[in-house]
Amino acid sequence: MSVTAASSGDDDPAAAISALRDLIEYHARRYHQDDDPEIADAEYDVLIAQLHELEKAHPELVVASSPSAVVGAPPASGFDQVVHSLRMMSLDNVFSAEELGAWAERVERQVATGAGSQSTIAYVCEPKIDGLALSLVYRDGELVTAATRGDGAVGEDVTANVQTIKSVPTRLSLADGRMPEVLEVRGECYLPIAAFNELNRVQEAAGLRLFANPRNSAAGSLRQKDPGVTASRPLQFFAYQVGQLESTSAELLDSLGTQAARLAFMAEAGFVVNPEIRREHEIASLVRFCAETEHRRHELDYEIDGVVIKVDGVALQERLGQTSHAPRWAIAYKFPPEERTTLLEDIMVSIGRTGRATPFAQLTPVVIAGSTVSLASLHNEDQVRAKDLRPGDTVLVHKAGDVIPEVVAPVLAARPASSVPWEFPKTCPSCGEGLVRLDGESDTYCVNAECPAQRVQRIAHFSSRAAMDIEGLGESRVELFVKAGMIREVVDLYRLDEAAIAGMEGFGKISAGNLLAAIDRSKSQGLQRLLIALSIRHVGPTVAGALSAAFTSLDDLASASPAHLAAIEGVGSVIAESLTAFFATEGNRALVADLKAAGVSFASLHPRAGEGGFQALVLVGKSVVVTGTLTGFTRESAEAAILERGGKSPGSVSKSTFAVVVGADPGASKLTKATELNIPILDEEGFEKLLEAGELPS
Repeated sequence: MSVTAASSGDDDPAAAISALRDLIEYHARRYHQDDDPEIADAEYDVLIAQLHELEKAHPELVVASSPSAVVGAPPASGFDQVVHSLRMMSLDNVFSAEELGAWAERVERQVATGAGSQSTIAYVCEPKIDGLALSLVYRDGELVTAATRGDGAVGEDVTANVQTIKSVPTRLSLADGRMPEVLEVRGECYLPIAAFNELNRVQEAAGLRLFANPRNSAAGSLRQKDPGVTASRPLQFFAYQVGQLESTSAELLDSLGTQAARLAFMAEAGFVVNPEIRREHEIASLVRFCAETEHRRHELDYEIDGVVIKVDGVALQERLGQTSHAPRWAIAYKFPPEERTTLLEDIMVSIGRTGRATPFAQLTPVVIAGSTVSLASLHNEDQVRAKDLRPGDTVLVHKAGDVIPEVVAPVLAARPASSVPWEFPKTCPSCGEGLVRLDGESDTYCVNAECPAQRVQRIAHFSSRAAMDIEGLGESRVELFVKAGMIREVVDLYRLDEAAIAGMEGFGKISAGNLLAAIDRSKSQGLQRLLIALSIRHVGPTVAGALSAAFTSLDDLASASPAHLAAIEGVGSVIAESLTAFFATEGNRALVADLKAAGVSFASLHPRAGEGGFQALVLVGKSVVVTGTLTGFTRESAEAAILERGGKSPGSVSKSTFAVVVGADPGASKLTKATELNIPILDEEGFEKLLEAGELPS
């Protein structure tokens, strides 16, 4: 079935509404019953929004069975059915701070008391887990039924499988006076991201198809006819709501008059309650919590797609009531989509600076996580085969913040009948030489050292920001110089002629002079950047930082024994062997000599160079942006301090930035962006504490 939305309905609204309802019901079945969606959640939300708009414009066409008024989908066949004592409803969505504020203002108007006064309303905010909703019913403390949400009224009986989930108690740990006769606990079953990655690693090793995402993996694991299969998957459960509650203890019922109290009660009973949940009173605080959670979403070991906000008081919840499908006292604030579907137009192969041949997807452009995506890496031949990706497929594409886009899986139901499996090419697309895959390795290589693509990539890497940082010399300009015969190896950069550059397309005298000035400045970048630039296998920013702390110059490093190198913290025997092999190769020794003759500095800029010390890797996975002038650091030494501790020092502020260090005369755009994204801002003293401990100063 087509995954595109229906028309606006101007010509025939009844036909448009009918077609849209059919389309939504189809995709609801694919998601809820088959655990094999064809479109991303964001695209499903668009279809629902379109249906709401059409039905709002044509109320005479509204029917009770419309997908806009129902929850989920009917239970899948193969499972016994469970009738929920209280309907499991869905949530209405908002997509901006303005919409969230408008919802909260409506709530506060509805519960206002007195003449023009307002009640003080508390809200409970929690991450919206992207998993499978469950209802667990306990009688006298014993688990008797576990069911999926289904269509909200009737779900699937998955009791035997849920009993294998370690975070779901089969017996409540409550004292006699606190034990209700009937307690229904609702929550989300999910697969941790680390467990999902390990599951796919096992699938790939066995030559089996990879799972698309943690949510589908969790749903598929739970809907197994054999509970042993479910038990083999490390599913987890977060409790977030009390449903049916029956107790003869008035004291107990009185004590559970708020959502916060009920969360604490569920934790007391033995359930895991999300530690990120927070209670707030101000609308501005709700907006801030959503922004903070979105900023931190990739630090969590489970997938979330938004924040759920609930009115805290149970009496107020009852007063606010509900619509046919959603409570008025709760809302889901949805984050910008990180998954979309698009067309995989072709699978191409690029050749890197080491000769590695990497397949990549050429996609019909689609906006994901705020940026337009048209290309995505496919990693290697085995990944393409495991996912069974083929040109012409409709594919699900994922992009998390600044992370490189990933093609998750094909939509098999939309695959053309003429589709055939993609074959990895036998020859290099750049030089035409044969490609080689070594036994026991997943990567394929072009072994022709004269391959033009390798030459371009080696020089572009040498010039890149992380290496020698030659401003104005990107890959396209490198390719231009290589094709013109002006550059064959990186040392040729230091032999370029200004007049020759000025005569090339896209250049003039001023731009040629600026480029040569940037090339000349790169000579003094120091040992750490030079090591990164040389493309030595296994030597990245962290290892280069360790080496620049241990040696005063490249000459000292090149003459060090393998044992000496291996003894350096952060290096080890494998990297030591790679370094030794690099400097033992005649061509590399000639390149090093040529660079020295060209005036490139081999000296370490590390303040403790030669002492053999190396900083603990306290900033691994953290991006720290420095802007402005610091008194105790140059731009290069501040960046080096971050890199040698395992961190990243990008040139711009984004959602994934851990902190921004601000000195004198900072860049206005970076400071503004940090403020807008609520990213911590540190002065120089705070930066020094961050370098020492790896944590934000209190």
